[in-house]
Amino acid sequence: MAANLYNTHVKLLAFDLLSLSPNPRDPSSFSRKGTPLSRAETVGYVVTRDLKYGRFLRFTIDDGTGCIACVLWLNQLTSPHFSRRDPSDVRSIAAMAEKLASEIQLGDVARVRGRITVFRGIVQITVSDVAFETDPNAQVLHWLDCVRLSKKCYDKFPS
Repeated sequence: MAANLYNTHVKLLAFDLLSLSPNPRDPSSFSRKGTPLSRAETVGYVVTRDLKYGRFLRFTIDDGTGCIACVLWLNQLTSPHFSRRDPSDVRSIAAMAEKLASEIQLGDVARVRGRITVFRGIVQITVSDVAFETDPNAQVLHWLDCVRLSKKCYDKFPS
């Protein structure tokens, strides 16, 4: 049953995300108390922003328990990873990524979803989606969701 969380965007706080251990047999998988995870969702303030035009936007989300590095790739038009895809699809993906990159600003409260990855030994989120929160309670509600899900769902699986 734990495998059911593998491709799910699991709601995590920074301290939990940063304590994940990589699976030595599967570099795309991480473990939280024995449960395999590959995707995460977090909510917090954008506290850093570093744009390398045409390559990536690296930003940091601070949720009050720690800071999570996030990377939004902007190289879809030049990456060999996309070479087998339909060119119109690649242009759409690139346009969406560029739009998100221009909207992410310091001080924004953002809900970030994506794949859990490691860069230079640091756990990060490779961004697939960003939603900007206008509800002043969004971060607190995310914290409560994380605690509830941890107790009732994530920690139910055997280690």
